[in-house]
Amino acid sequence: MNTTQGQFARKKMIAPHQQVQVLHIIKSLGRGGAEVLLPETLNKHDKEKYHFHYIYFLPWKNQVVKEIEAAGGIVNCFPANNNAQILLQIRKIVKYIKTHRIQLIHCHLPWAGIVGRIAGRLTGVPVVYTEHNKWERYHRLTYLMNKWSFPGQQQVIAVSGEVANSIKLHYRKASPAVQVVQNGIDTEKYAAHHPVSRDIRRELDIPARSIVIGIACVFRAQKRLHYWIEVANALRAQHSGLRFIIVGDGVLRNEVHQKARELNMDHCLHFAGLQTEMRPWLKVMDIFMMSSEFEGLPIALLEAMSMGCMPACTAAGGIPEVIKDNVNGILVPVNEPMQLAGRLAGFLDQPGLLAERQQAARDTVVKYFSMEKMVGELELIYDQLIPKNNHQ
Repeated sequence: MNTTQGQFARKKMIAPHQQVQVLHIIKSLGRGGAEVLLPETLNKHDKEKYHFHYIYFLPWKNQVVKEIEAAGGIVNCFPANNNAQILLQIRKIVKYIKTHRIQLIHCHLPWAGIVGRIAGRLTGVPVVYTEHNKWERYHRLTYLMNKWSFPGQQQVIAVSGEVANSIKLHYRKASPAVQVVQNGIDTEKYAAHHPVSRDIRRELDIPARSIVIGIACVFRAQKRLHYWIEVANALRAQHSGLRFIIVGDGVLRNEVHQKARELNMDHCLHFAGLQTEMRPWLKVMDIFMMSSEFEGLPIALLEAMSMGCMPACTAAGGIPEVIKDNVNGILVPVNEPMQLAGRLAGFLDQPGLLAERQQAARDTVVKYFSMEKMVGELELIYDQLIPKNNHQ
């Protein structure tokens, strides 16, 4: 038997009870950036070695549940309507950990982190926490509870250097350790050369020569979609053939749609709503534009770049760790989002220059932000945290 055959045989001999049991805890399983990473990472993890469980709390935000289950994850909702009710679920979480012999807890975002740390302390199970946002952006109570419970974990993952710096600024202790693991995506899945299920350009009757500028996001205040629409309006005043697409939904839906109506954007701006399959929408976009006030490291941005969209963004959060101005996209200061209109105007009549930036964007993600790279780093952290006597 050669080495490869031996390794394969040993893998097949691993029984389900010998797999490392990992529990992810997250507030919701909607289509936010942190949430959509869960099924994507699950597809790349070594599932002969690890078995993954997921607990979430907001029943109405369940859009990625089926994707996780299809990839082999076990999903449970412990219903809660608010953060106070999430805290009341700790007893159920502890019972679940003991019943399923969980060996590692991986929490995402503050309130899941708070309950996960307490559950970890009550059960003696190590906890790793992924921070997706800068601390100064959190509500005061969330900030204080997050900081109070922060010692109750063994490892912190920051999705960008900017997020890591924010943690160190507000939590001035050496322990727990903070490690940057940048978000990644499946660059083979998100590739423009693959056929997609829908022809959005044909469906929306967009002329072949029209440049399409788009975004995919949750309609939150931090995205500043009112600026996004104002930039779009300024650009279409100079280039009448432009088309714009906004994919997503959220609490600011009425305000965002009203802004578009006020500027008479109906004929050139399409609101796509929530979409479970983003690739057809990204494939039609030439430029992916963001006007955010703050960010971690946006998954939607990485997906768009991998699909060959040129990014044009404010320099919020971890975005400058991905985009190099005038190399693989456009960056403008966070407090001057309207600069996007002037900067983009120079690309709209130069298809060759636009194509160069699009290819550079794709190359950047393939080289530095692949899902394989991200999952490999996560598994190294898992192996360091799980007690040695739990390895089979």
